[in-house]
Amino acid sequence: MNYERKPTMRRQRKAKIVATLGPASADQKTIQALFEAGADVFRFNFSHGSHADHQQRYEIVRAVEQAVGRPIAILADLQGPKLRIGQFADGKIELQAGQEFTLDRDPAPGNKQRVCLPHAELFEVIAGGQSLLLDDGKVRLEVLSCDGQSIHTRVVNSGSLSDRKGVNVPDAVLPIPALTEKDKRDLKFALELGVDWIALSFVQRPEDVMEARALIGERASILSKLEKPAALEQLDAIVQVSDAIMVARGDLGVELPPERVPGVQKRILRVCRQHGKPIVIATQMLESMITSPVPTRAEASDVASAIYDGADAVMLSAESASGAYPVPAVSIMDRIITEVERDPLYQNMLDAQHETPLPNRGDAICSALRDVTRIIGAKVTVTYTSSGHTSLRAARERPMAPILSITPKLSTARRLALVWGVHSTISEQVHNESEMVTAACQTAFKEGFAKVGDQIAITAGMPFGQPGSTNLLRLAEIWAQ
Repeated sequence: MNYERKPTMRRQRKAKIVATLGPASADQKTIQALFEAGADVFRFNFSHGSHADHQQRYEIVRAVEQAVGRPIAILADLQGPKLRIGQFADGKIELQAGQEFTLDRDPAPGNKQRVCLPHAELFEVIAGGQSLLLDDGKVRLEVLSCDGQSIHTRVVNSGSLSDRKGVNVPDAVLPIPALTEKDKRDLKFALELGVDWIALSFVQRPEDVMEARALIGERASILSKLEKPAALEQLDAIVQVSDAIMVARGDLGVELPPERVPGVQKRILRVCRQHGKPIVIATQMLESMITSPVPTRAEASDVASAIYDGADAVMLSAESASGAYPVPAVSIMDRIITEVERDPLYQNMLDAQHETPLPNRGDAICSALRDVTRIIGAKVTVTYTSSGHTSLRAARERPMAPILSITPKLSTARRLALVWGVHSTISEQVHNESEMVTAACQTAFKEGFAKVGDQIAITAGMPFGQPGSTNLLRLAEIWAQ
C-alpha cells in the first residue's frame, strides 16, 4: 500500500472511535462515510454474520483505507462462551417470585417447573447461596442447592422466560475455556483475513489471554473484554498480559449491581493507565441513537466522562451496526470528544491523573519527552517505531502535543489507530539518526503538524527496528521543505 502520494487525513482530536459494522453499515458508501465522520477502528462482531459477510466488509474497509490514505484498524470480536438455557415445550413460560425452579441436564423441553441447562461444567461450580441471572438479568434466581445433575433455585423476581435465553453466573469462576470451538474457527478465519486486533470475550483469568496468545502469536494484538466480576480479582495480571482492554458494560452491568459499574470502570481505567495499555469504553454509549437521530443528554455526558477520564477510545455497537442513524452516531461522538478536548479542564484532569513512570528506559525517555514538549512548546511529538512500543509509551504520558507515529510497518500503523493521540504514518526504514530526523521533520511538515521554524520533539529506539528499545530523545526545527 502506497501512502507516499498524499498526506493522511488528520483527526482534530486524540481519543479514538470504534464503530461496529453490521446490516446498517455494510456497503462501501456507508463505511467510507463512517470513516469520514470519525471512525478510526471498525469492529466485526463474530456473534453475528457469516464469514462471507465479514470478508466482504474487510475488503471494503481496506478499499476505503487505500482511498483515504490513512491506516485503519479492524477489530475481530469473538463471541466467547455464551451460556444459554434450553427450549420450552410451549416456547415461553411465566415465572412468579417465590416459586421454585430447576435447571437440569435433561435435554427434554422445559416447563414452568424446569428447563435444561446444556453446560455440564456449570454443575461443578454452582452452590447454594449463589445467584443465576437469566435473559440479561431480567430474571434472578437464588440457588438453593446443586447435586451435580440439577440446580434447585427460588425465583427472586417475576418475569417471562423463553427459549435459549442467556445465563450469567456472577458468583463463580467458570471452568470453561475463553475460546470455544466456534471461536477457534472464527479466529483462524480472522487471522487469515489479516485483522489487526482480536477481542476476547468473557476473559476471567490471565491464562485465558495466554491461551489465545499461543494461537495468535504476533499476527494480531489482543484486546481483553472485561465482562465478568471474576476478572476484577485478577485485574492487574490480565491487563499486563493483554495488549488492550475493553470495559464491556453489557454483561458486566448485568453481573454487577448498577451502582458499582461506574466505580469499576474508573478502576479499570486507572490500572490500564498505570501499565500504558489502551482502554476502550463500550456498550450503550449512544443507545438511543439506534432509533433516534440525536442522543440523550445523559448519553452525551457518559461519552464525555469517559474522555475526561482519559480513555483511549469509545465504542458504538448497535448504534452503527443495525441502527437507523449509523453515520450521525459517529458524527455526534466525534463532536462530543472534540468539545471535551477543547476544555482546559481536560488537560488539567489528565495531568492530575498522570502516572509515575515505570523504572525503565522507555518510560524515562517518554516522561522526559512529555516535559520537553511542554517546556519548548513543541508542535508535535514524533515517535519512530517498528513494533509500536515507543508510540504506546508516549501515549501513556498523555502529552499536550499530538503524537505523530512513523513506522515502516503497515501492520503497526493499523494497530496504533486504536491508541490515544497517535496519528500513524508509513515511512521507509531509516538506518541512522540523521535519516530519522529528516524523516520526522518532513513528515511533520507534510501532515500539517508543524510549519517552517517550529520545534518538534523526536523519540525512537536504537538500534532501529529492535522492539522495546526506546532510548533516544532529539529536538529538531522544521526547515524549508
